Amino acid sequence: MSGKYKVKLHNDIHNFYEQMMLEKLEQMELVKNKDDEQIADLCCLVLNQLPPRYIRHNVDMAFYLPNSERQQMEMNVENAIRSALKFLDKNE
Repeated sequence: MSGKYKVKLHNDIHNFYEQMMLEKLEQMELVKNKDDEQIADLCCLVLNQLPPRYIRHNVDMAFYLPNSERQQMEMNVENAIRSALKFLDKNE
């Protein structure tokens, strides 16, 4: 598929939930007891449960995102991680 389209997604565009998820996975120290394949599967399962929030710059979200909405997003990430871990543990 590479090279098929003339239009290209800008390198700065990313899903804000990706960064939130990675921060939470680091806090939970999951890389200590999961291998790279398990972490990749976990990330897919988590992100598929969350609505996309595409942005170009993290500072934009930090400036414009109300604290209550950020807290809700963080809770959504935590719930999605717990759900994904249960699914992976059950299906290993």
